[in-house]
Amino acid sequence: MKIYTLNLIFFIGMISTIPFCHTQKDISKSEATENNRRLGKAVSEMNETIWFIYQDKKSNYWFSSKEKGVFSYDGKELIHYTKEDGLVSNQIREIQEDSIGNLFFETTIGVSKFDGKSFSTLAVKSEKHNSNHWRLKPSDLWFRIGFNKRGPYRYDGEALYYLEFPKSPQEDEFNKKGVVNYSPYGIYSIYKDREGVMWFGTTSLGLCRFDGQSFGWYYEEQLQTTPNGGDFGSRAIFEDKEGFFWLNNTRFRYKFKSQNNNKIDFEKENGIGHLNVSGKVAYPFFLSITQDNEGDLWMVTYADGVWRNNGKELIHYPVKDGDSEVLLFSIFKDNKGLLWLGTFDKGVYKFNGETFEKFKI
Repeated sequence: MKIYTLNLIFFIGMISTIPFCHTQKDISKSEATENNRRLGKAVSEMNETIWFIYQDKKSNYWFSSKEKGVFSYDGKELIHYTKEDGLVSNQIREIQEDSIGNLFFETTIGVSKFDGKSFSTLAVKSEKHNSNHWRLKPSDLWFRIGFNKRGPYRYDGEALYYLEFPKSPQEDEFNKKGVVNYSPYGIYSIYKDREGVMWFGTTSLGLCRFDGQSFGWYYEEQLQTTPNGGDFGSRAIFEDKEGFFWLNNTRFRYKFKSQNNNKIDFEKENGIGHLNVSGKVAYPFFLSITQDNEGDLWMVTYADGVWRNNGKELIHYPVKDGDSEVLLFSIFKDNKGLLWLGTFDKGVYKFNGETFEKFKI
């Protein structure tokens, strides 16, 4: 794998960091809805920078872009939504859905809710942290909203609550490196495991686990630092069908044991490497991961395609535009088990059973 150092990797994660501002009450309807015109605009193609892909309960696809809003596709028509339609921002990071089909679009400055008819902006209860708001309910949704906070936001169906992590055991060691212009607690990834426990991957302090009662931290140098010395951050977390966790790369897989004294205890065993061009075993660092219908893990790297982990070996799927490597952001499995890729500047790719090819409307 081509490993990129801190300057490039951290730039990718931080390009959209904007000071957070919010409203204390919901924007009930967009101006477009009030004027009784249809939301969105029918277009023939989407933006080339697609961060995230999602398919809702009605089987509509949604494609979030870096700075051009969001696109929906029902199999026939591509609709483009922007701030003009009620989105709080055109920089859409991630998409979630609640139990009744409302969609939530996470941006760098807030969260927009779409009920199928109009967009509204979720109210923030308070920007002042209150430890009593750290709760764990199955229906809650979790957001990061930018990368420069000290913790996540929790949505309980009515409002967003800003939460701060307890101090990481790694913080003092990190501070010895000198002053930086970002929060080491900034969130790269949020993951809910099979037990409903929340995991948060941070920019520089490793993993934080919240089980509803207590917190645990886990930091390991090989999970954070690439062979070239760059600080990769905790970008991807995934629990496989055997209950092992894969964290950032394939060097080890981890089995959670216990949580106490603000620390997470793991057992770990060797993961899966591959032979690189020099004949040495290498371990890909990945940004995003999903599991196919057969239980194989599909891991996305930034500039070295996709790696399939079948439990015994890593199988490489290069993703190319001509002779050039396509720079990747994320992977998504849809309702039928089909795999999709979001890219840095090449639109959307879809797996055809043998390779990933450019998706065209």
